[in-house]
Order: sequence, then C-alpha cells, then structure tokens
Amino acid sequence: MDTRPKTIICDIDGTLVEHNIPSVTALSFAQIKLLDGAIEKLLEWERKGYNIILLTGRKESMRKVTEQQLSSVGIFYDQLIMGVGGGERHLVNDIKPTGKLSAYAHNVERNVGVKGLEI
Repeated sequence: MDTRPKTIICDIDGTLVEHNIPSVTALSFAQIKLLDGAIEKLLEWERKGYNIILLTGRKESMRKVTEQQLSSVGIFYDQLIMGVGGGERHLVNDIKPTGKLSAYAHNVERNVGVKGLEI
C-alpha cells in the first residue's frame, strides 16, 4: 500500500472561485467570489496531508494579483502554477509496477466547484 500523500492539482477559476475573468488590466482591481464549499474542501485535503497545487491559465505577469486575490478569500496552497492556458489539459503519469494507476482526472461543473468531489 502506498502511504505517500496524494497530490491534488486544482484549477482556480470555475472550481474554487467564480469563473468571471475580466481583461488583464481589470483583473488587477477585480474581486473574486469564493464558490460554496471551496475552503472546506481545501481544509479536508490539508487534514489528509495532500499536496495542493493550484493551476491557472492566468498569465505569469498576474501572479502577485492572483496571490493577493486568493489570500483575500482564504485560499491556501503548496504551489501555484501560472500560464497554463485555457485549452484541454491532459495529465500523463506512469503506472506503478503493481499495476496500480497513479493519475486520475476529475471534471467539475464550472462555477459549481469542488464541494461534492470525493478523492
């Protein structure tokens, strides 16, 4: 049995906060709206010892603003990956020698969030 902690890679907009991205200029002044259950889910993952990596299509130049926005609504994480883009995202990982799969993908409805997600 693998006892190493799971890693959660979670998008920001539409999963933790409402997906309502204004222009890059306006983003600096935009308030973000936390989705129902987002903080509770992050706390659950934290209690389980999971590594929490947030990922976003927002440009790297918006890192400081994004960090401030996330902090302002109480979102915490271990790592933030910027500039991923809005296209399809595919997770590629190897299969363990035992045959156990080591990567999964979960799609949630935009702006409904992660509240009911079980991992």
